[in-house]
Amino acid sequence: MYIILEGVDTAGKSTQIELLRQKFTEAIFTKEPGGTPLGQKIKELVLQDTPSTLAEIFLFLADRAEHIQKLIKPNIHKRKRIFSDRGFISGIAYAHIKSALPIPKLQELNELAMQGIKPDGIVLLLLSPQELLRRISSKELDTIEQRGIEYLLEVQNIMKRLIEESSYPYLIVDASLPKQKILHDIVEFVKEIDEH
Repeated sequence: MYIILEGVDTAGKSTQIELLRQKFTEAIFTKEPGGTPLGQKIKELVLQDTPSTLAEIFLFLADRAEHIQKLIKPNIHKRKRIFSDRGFISGIAYAHIKSALPIPKLQELNELAMQGIKPDGIVLLLLSPQELLRRISSKELDTIEQRGIEYLLEVQNIMKRLIEESSYPYLIVDASLPKQKILHDIVEFVKEIDEH
């Protein structure tokens, strides 16, 4: 089983991943970008440097392809449960806003990187504009977060639309809820997928 947790920066994905790690001790936990040694180098390069827009998109696609090939595929074949902090949904959303490339073209490129692997479920942690502003204002921002709250809200709206229009089972959660309530909802969602 392959579950992707999506959401903009500060939505609480990392917090939920840690809580899920305590709940599903046998599961594999990973992230995009940076879930493989090569992916970590790509992530550092993009965050520290300023590649051209198209180069950045292809770097993140390279990260995704490596992640699928080296980590996701082998563990799906071993019937492991996999939780990923981010995946192709946020990849498409960020790339679309940054480049204005059409979403169908980005979906096509991501399908190539995903190599036929599809998630069994997607969880989106959704922040209100007020909550996003509160969270962003209390932390040091990386280069992507520095693009501003309007940028992040636009990314979030595209993520939501992509998920709702997809054929994947999904759960959209209010990210301002208590973290244990969010965890409970995610665990119930995972159980539902397990039963089908």
